[in-house]
Amino acid sequence: MSGVIHWGNNTDIYLHIEPVDFRKSINGLSLIVEDAMALSSMSGSLFVFCNKKRDKLKALYWDESGFALWYKRLEKEKFKWPKNKAQSALSIDPEQWDWLLRGFDINRMQAHKKIHFSSLG
Repeated sequence: MSGVIHWGNNTDIYLHIEPVDFRKSINGLSLIVEDAMALSSMSGSLFVFCNKKRDKLKALYWDESGFALWYKRLEKEKFKWPKNKAQSALSIDPEQWDWLLRGFDINRMQAHKKIHFSSLG
């Protein structure tokens, strides 16, 4: 899918649950990561923010030489943004990130549970 940030399985991805004023840029979003989410903005993790209308996303990350800010605006749809007033951040995996960008509700989608066997007998 073109235009989508793809992350490896080792990258932590965090969603900031509450809507964010989209006039904020790198410095303002970094402060939200540090203060409201209690995480390090320079950890190499991807931090994702949504606006109140849920039609825009910003993703902030540190790439070892500086911050990068990615922005997506939907023209007709809305993102299925999780709602949980009890927490300020939600950790998701790369597959859920892809689902979110494609318009799926990540709270309702669950893959089959992984089963690990030591032997077949």
